[in-house]
Amino acid sequence: MQTTTSVIPAPTTAERVRTALIRADTTQLAIDGCDPLPTSVHHLLDDGQVAVVVAEDSLPVALAWQSGSAGIPAMLELTDHSPIALRNPVRSLIWLSGTLRPVEHPRRVAAEIAEILPHPELLDVGHRSELLCLTLDSVVAADTTGSEAVDVADVLDAAPDPFAALETGWLQHLEEDHADIVRQIARRIPPAHRGGRIRPLGLDRYGLRLRVESEGDDHDVRIPFHEPVDDPAALSRALRLLVGCPFRNGLPPRT
Repeated sequence: MQTTTSVIPAPTTAERVRTALIRADTTQLAIDGCDPLPTSVHHLLDDGQVAVVVAEDSLPVALAWQSGSAGIPAMLELTDHSPIALRNPVRSLIWLSGTLRPVEHPRRVAAEIAEILPHPELLDVGHRSELLCLTLDSVVAADTTGSEAVDVADVLDAAPDPFAALETGWLQHLEEDHADIVRQIARRIPPAHRGGRIRPLGLDRYGLRLRVESEGDDHDVRIPFHEPVDDPAALSRALRLLVGCPFRNGLPPRT
């Protein structure tokens, strides 16, 4: 896949990782000697560890408990898919590598996580599921522009995009109800890169990303906002400015 170089401002790699930790819909825990294991929950704790919930009877759980406090090397792969049915739906891959250890009081930690992330699988911890923690050593992010390593400290200091939880509704709203708006915004793409079907790909506080699906290949284009935005009202105004004229009723997010 070819990629059109985007212009800044754009999220930093660390910000994209933090957002992917919220948005990633497919995760796999990889350990040498084991088949990749899906995780039902992943969550970044305040101390910088990533908590994951996996099946209690899985081999990684047994190996983690056998290792005790020493832990075992492991990698968590996060895949962020577009909420739109694109030809190539994968938007980014994140690889979190480090040391996997058991948790001394897993149900207590699960309850603390549930206060922030009320996921039903957390109720199974200690019954059919087990909670483990990954202490990060390295982080690598990849998208259509390539791959990049990012310091763990930068990831822990970064904040996720304020629209991470709302992005799906906004993009589906644009795709299903406002194709005309997408076409108007797409006029900002240089003509040489505009050939093909243009679809909404991503939305963040810095701008809108579009996917151009052409006969030969696909490429992505970032359309930046005039300035970063932090709330839905400002996001709606920023999108109206990209179109060049105000909408009568704005563009409210669909939840």
